[in-house]
Amino acid sequence: MNQRRPFFLICLISSTLLCARAVAQTKTAPSAQVTPQATPTADALGRTTPRGTVLGFLKAARQGRNEVAAEYLNTRLRGQAAASLAHELFVVLDRHLPARLNELSDRPEGSLSVPAKPDEEQVGTISSQGAAVDIFLERINRGKTGRLWLFSKATLEVIPELSAETNIESLKRVLPPFLVTTEIAGIALFEWVALFGGLPAFFLALVFLNRLLSRVFGRLRRLARKDLSQPDPNVLPAPIRILLLAATVRWALSKVALPLLARQFWSSTATILTIAALVWFACLLTGWIERRFRAHSIERDNAGVVSLLRLARWGVNLVIVIVGLLIGLRHFGINPNAGLAGLGVGGIAVALAAQKTLENVVGGVSIILDGTVHVGHLVKVGETLGFVEDIGLRSTCLRTFERTMVSVPNGQLATATLENLSLRDRFWFHHILRLRHETTTSQMRSILESVTNLLTSHPSALREPIRVRFHCFGTSSFDVEIFSYLTAPNWDEFLRLQEELLLQIREVVQNAKAQLAIPAHATYLISSAADSSSGPRLRNFAPSLASGASGSPGCRS
Repeated sequence: MNQRRPFFLICLISSTLLCARAVAQTKTAPSAQVTPQATPTADALGRTTPRGTVLGFLKAARQGRNEVAAEYLNTRLRGQAAASLAHELFVVLDRHLPARLNELSDRPEGSLSVPAKPDEEQVGTISSQGAAVDIFLERINRGKTGRLWLFSKATLEVIPELSAETNIESLKRVLPPFLVTTEIAGIALFEWVALFGGLPAFFLALVFLNRLLSRVFGRLRRLARKDLSQPDPNVLPAPIRILLLAATVRWALSKVALPLLARQFWSSTATILTIAALVWFACLLTGWIERRFRAHSIERDNAGVVSLLRLARWGVNLVIVIVGLLIGLRHFGINPNAGLAGLGVGGIAVALAAQKTLENVVGGVSIILDGTVHVGHLVKVGETLGFVEDIGLRSTCLRTFERTMVSVPNGQLATATLENLSLRDRFWFHHILRLRHETTTSQMRSILESVTNLLTSHPSALREPIRVRFHCFGTSSFDVEIFSYLTAPNWDEFLRLQEELLLQIREVVQNAKAQLAIPAHATYLISSAADSSSGPRLRNFAPSLASGASGSPGCRS
């Protein structure tokens, strides 16, 4: 697989997340959402939902507008005291709050995780000297403004203590100051460097490590099996390398003190990389399973299953990708129910428009599962006789004896009368032996007995039923019916056995001093006593029996 593909995948995913973060930082606080339970008036600070309250507070405090940030607190403090408390709350949240902002409810009524307390929403849990402190929002009725979500009084009471314990370590001690202070589109320069420099460099290092380990393990495997043709194994496939990259990002987040929004971005990056790697790995696994079953089907001469395996693989891969997308949407707090409902309606429309195509696909699946037709079989569909060249999901291709290709839709093939000549368990050996009228009774008995013994002693002829009978008096022949079944692996072998038996039957007729009848034009001389002077009269008799046709009993004139 092309090694550049995962590299560009990483850049694309990370760039998308980075742009989303830049947009989130530059736009204003979210306003009230249009929901079934709409608020009487819209709040300019976006405090009608838990997520709007937290994001609006973080944005105002990060920009140094502590007076505005104090409007998100349920406190009686005013002025500088409220602004100081808002700054302390921002410091605590920015350093210790888990990066799970996407999980915050975006509904005016909240998540209702605790039905007994519908006006209370938990933002997260912060560890303080071995103890866990929960950060809560509470819904307050502000009269004309409506019901707003604010940081609860119980949370604000412990903030001064938590702020005093917070060790504010700046990245300036580790990184050059210009990387931390310089911002592009509201994002620190060191994050741009880490995204477009650190991640690709680490991934390339994993690529070189994979090549080194593959050569080492490949050499060890060739030495162990004493087979120099063994290829080098892929020790670290691309999905595994992406998982290692995501794990490295997680480890770095636990070691480096980053602001909350930065931790949220890198945590989302690691999550998306993990989802993409797992989806990729699952698709590779389905491909490996398909190859194993395909090889097994080819060994059993069941090539038609290959098309069904291909359909099953793509169907499973589609489900895997959709599940990965749904998990990613859930991570960003997007409810996919509306999209799924629209997808269902669109699927019905597509199904109605592609009714014939779906009919052929279902017909192809039924043909493959029934196993009545395989590639190479000689079949007859209607008036078409030919060998099956390919069984696809839409149609089955037949190669006729004129070497033309006939494509039969599987929907039609599943409902039509199909005669499979290759699945015969035995071949019908049935011929009419026509002997001349000059054949005597003793010659006829000898021929009947000899042909019967010939079929009975033949190793490919079934003992039952065998019939060699004087059938009827034909117009120009004595007709003998030969009836038997021959066992043969295929049509060509049956033709060879039939040829051998026909030659031996001909020898039987010759040994009996008899002759085969052929259509003839006979002239008979008839003398008349009443008119003997005129000499014999000529009467022509032309039998109407065509060569190879069975005659009906009759008598000569």
